[in-house]
Amino acid sequence: MTVDQKTYPVPDPFVVIATENPFGSAGTQMLPESQLDRFMICISMGYPDIQAEIEIVKGSQKGNPADAVKAVVGTEMLLEMRAEVEQVYVHDAVYEYIGRLVEATRNHQMVRLGISPRGTIALAKVAKAYAYLEGRTFCIPQDVAKVFPDVAVHRLFLSARARAARMESSQVIEEILAMITQPKAGKGRRE
Repeated sequence: MTVDQKTYPVPDPFVVIATENPFGSAGTQMLPESQLDRFMICISMGYPDIQAEIEIVKGSQKGNPADAVKAVVGTEMLLEMRAEVEQVYVHDAVYEYIGRLVEATRNHQMVRLGISPRGTIALAKVAKAYAYLEGRTFCIPQDVAKVFPDVAVHRLFLSARARAARMESSQVIEEILAMITQPKAGKGRRE
């Protein structure tokens, strides 16, 4: 991590989780494109349903709920899992599918700025992690399609025309997923 031109070591693994208010608030500023691009995924939580919200309120009356959180995975196991994810096989046809999706973000008429190479790398890594969590040692096109919205939504910057039409990045992502055909990649074959 670098602050004021001085670099500090960080632990491995190092994870940053940030929250963003989708509406302007006093004292907050939107992050520039270059900083948003450094976040691997963007997930919209939405509001909890009323029953879940009631449980949240009840839990908050008994002290800080975070105090009850217990680790379920240690650092060593997390590093082992990360190494296993790196070994997940990706067929060239799946890499090409990733490339076509990314290229479509850059050439879409409603997009001013599409996914960067950093975003392309993130898409491949998140798809491999998803395959791993699904219990597979290989990545399939459906893995890429499943994670594409979460990897892409904060990386697409829409044109003035799109904003005037009140388009959302998620709409462009849906269009791209419908437009780009998924390949029929071999399951785990190293060709």
